[in-house]
Amino acid sequence: MSSCASLKSVDTSRLDLIEKRNELICGVSGKIPGFSFLKKDGTYQGLDIDICRAMAAAILGSKEKVRFRPLTATERFTAIKTGEVDLLSRNTTFNLSRDSIGGNGLTFGPVVFHDGQGLMVKKISKIEKIDNLNGRNICVGSGTTTEQNLNDSFQEKNISYKPIKYQDLNQVVAGYLQGRCIAMTSDRSQLAAARSSFANPNDHEILDEVLSKEPLAPASIGNDEKFSDAIRWVIYALFAAEENGITQSNIEQKLLQAKNNSKLSSQRRFLGIDGELGNKLGLRNDFVVKVIKATGNYGEIYNRHLGKNKTVFIPRGLNNSYINGGLMIAPPLK
Repeated sequence: MSSCASLKSVDTSRLDLIEKRNELICGVSGKIPGFSFLKKDGTYQGLDIDICRAMAAAILGSKEKVRFRPLTATERFTAIKTGEVDLLSRNTTFNLSRDSIGGNGLTFGPVVFHDGQGLMVKKISKIEKIDNLNGRNICVGSGTTTEQNLNDSFQEKNISYKPIKYQDLNQVVAGYLQGRCIAMTSDRSQLAAARSSFANPNDHEILDEVLSKEPLAPASIGNDEKFSDAIRWVIYALFAAEENGITQSNIEQKLLQAKNNSKLSSQRRFLGIDGELGNKLGLRNDFVVKVIKATGNYGEIYNRHLGKNKTVFIPRGLNNSYINGGLMIAPPLK
């Protein structure tokens, strides 16, 4: 069976194929600063990219053993179902239709970014809330959940508008900047990313009102429990490491501390010194150590790409660890 063949049986896991190939193929966007962006030097960076690197470190022991495959929104689900990519880490909303057998038949990992659809306007327009958009033109991606959310939200509020439709986000942005619409709509993270590339970012603002929930999560083929379990618990490990104050800079110290103190039972299990947590997932028992050395914990990944003084700054809000009032929480790793 080739590495690009679709999986027909749970007896053969994508995890085994990745190990045999010695490379993880990760489907990404490559066009969204802060999340997945191809730099001029040919390297990728962003939160979605580091999720791929964390998986490569967990499965293969190195964050470098990953090949990034840029995909459009239209291509992404086909690429997973045909086996062109192993993992989709591409600002994709986790919803029932995509996760169900009767829909796209994917399996989603934990949410790595809690987002919501928003609207961006030029400050000079003096528009401060959705009600001010009554009867106005709004740029939106055609045939997307974004278009549906816009229609649902405005219908509920009894606000009329004229959608100016485009095939992809770059066209939406161009239409907005050219003045073909008074506002543009997309996930708030994508609005922030798009604004960062404008000549005068401070001339534009994202309205406070949120039109929908858009929990973004990585996804894999739906009939492969072994691989989806590995994805799930690698991401939970990123959350748990932050909860426990384990970072890229102190992981060696924490490991040595745990090795020298048998009373640190939970830390010893988490770091793979005791127990067989990794083996239960088809991973090495020290997979957490490999991951944190490669990317740091979830908070470090977030701040590296979306923190203060970054090109795209998005306050953590719901994406904080639960210990700081956010939604990022890991079940017990035991």
